[in-house]
Amino acid sequence: MPSGAAPPNARPPLRLGRIPWRLRTHWRSSLRRRLTPPRLLAGSFLVLIALGTMGLRWLPGLYTGARLSWLDALFTATSAVCVTGLIVVDTATAFTPLGQAFVLLLIQLGGLGMLTLTTALILVLGRRLSLAQQDASVVGPDVTPDIDFRSLLRGVLRYTLVLEAIGAGLLFLLWLPRFDVPQAAAHAVFHAVSAFCNAGFSTFSDSLTGFRTAPVTLTVVMALITLGGVGFLTLEELRLALRARRHRRPFRLTLHSRLVLVTSVFLVVGGAALFVPLEWSNSFQDLPAWARVLNGVFMSVTARTAGFNTIDYNAADDSSNFVTMLLMSVGGSPGSTAGGLKTTTLALLILLAWSRLRGHGVTSWAGRTVPERTVDRAVGLFVVGFAAVLFGIFLMVLFELGTSAPVGRGDAFLDYAFEAVSAFNTVGLSMGETASLTVPGKVLVTLLMYMGRVGPLTVVAAFAIQRRSDRAHEFRFAYEDVVVG
Repeated sequence: MPSGAAPPNARPPLRLGRIPWRLRTHWRSSLRRRLTPPRLLAGSFLVLIALGTMGLRWLPGLYTGARLSWLDALFTATSAVCVTGLIVVDTATAFTPLGQAFVLLLIQLGGLGMLTLTTALILVLGRRLSLAQQDASVVGPDVTPDIDFRSLLRGVLRYTLVLEAIGAGLLFLLWLPRFDVPQAAAHAVFHAVSAFCNAGFSTFSDSLTGFRTAPVTLTVVMALITLGGVGFLTLEELRLALRARRHRRPFRLTLHSRLVLVTSVFLVVGGAALFVPLEWSNSFQDLPAWARVLNGVFMSVTARTAGFNTIDYNAADDSSNFVTMLLMSVGGSPGSTAGGLKTTTLALLILLAWSRLRGHGVTSWAGRTVPERTVDRAVGLFVVGFAAVLFGIFLMVLFELGTSAPVGRGDAFLDYAFEAVSAFNTVGLSMGETASLTVPGKVLVTLLMYMGRVGPLTVVAAFAIQRRSDRAHEFRFAYEDVVVG
């Protein structure tokens, strides 16, 4: 063998230039596989909460007094990013204008993130795809319009900023007689963003209690809450329907949007029909008749994860608080800033029960049949959410009351149950227990706010993706019936 020649079995020399490129390609491919939409949704909120917590701890000029502790900063950041509204300090007095602006930034980013990411997730998993991809979709292939991501992002930003600007402008004009120009502008912008994002944060110490007899103000706030809670997809379809009507062209709303609108109206009207008589001689007794009706409607709307209040819920009738808990549990609609079980999930459960009572094997409404897999996921989502809320209530009562309630606190169970339901469904209403929570209680509420914001949708989407990957390995045992009922 000539001197310096390579042995016949020797490997070819390594080309070091190719290794990093191949590794980068492998890492990118692996990252794309691992960074699923549910993980992106959950991770983005964790990062934003962490940044908000560090900002509340380190940024100067945010407080009028003492700086928040790490736990209270984490609680506040989570409440703002998850657009909940539960507070351990008074936003109006504990923060400077700069601090309020920082909290508002977290609310806006959290609301925009939820609106954009959840809508994108619905479209990615529910748009018209191949048959294999359709089988793994969270929603049916015909539920949502096919909108590309860039168009989606532009549309979300356009709707959000335009609607918030209109709301802020109206509130500014309404509040200008009460405040000077800078104060009116600051309050108007803060409440417009907070209302559209269904956050419930307020720069007034008593929230909107001072506007109980201001019908236009309450109407503007309710409109912003409703527009933020129905979801971008439904708003887009309504815009297309109005444009088609102007041009006298036929346009049919999807079953998704029909269920959203019908269920939302039913919940608002039904809630108001209960709140008005329940609170007529209680928290509404000092109001004129028209204001009692208006505040009853406001209570019904704000319970849909908005969190503003015009009454003291600690002084409200227990029946009213129970109805509020039911409305909080339903929440808003998919692809919106609102939390909760979602209106479409409730609608599918009702339609499923009605179909089974009539002996029908499929779930149908308005001339359309809902895919069975979608109905099954709605049932699963309800079970998971219901179990999470019950477990949260149990831990909340255990942490705050222990094994026995203190003397004079026999009615405290409802207070803490209300708190847990409000946290998990990202509502922000409270019966006055938030600021006095123990350390375990604050940690629990923080976890409930985060889980309620990203948990149910993430679980359903992750289940759908896992189902597609494991479909080839599915098998069934022999059938055997079980007696139910």
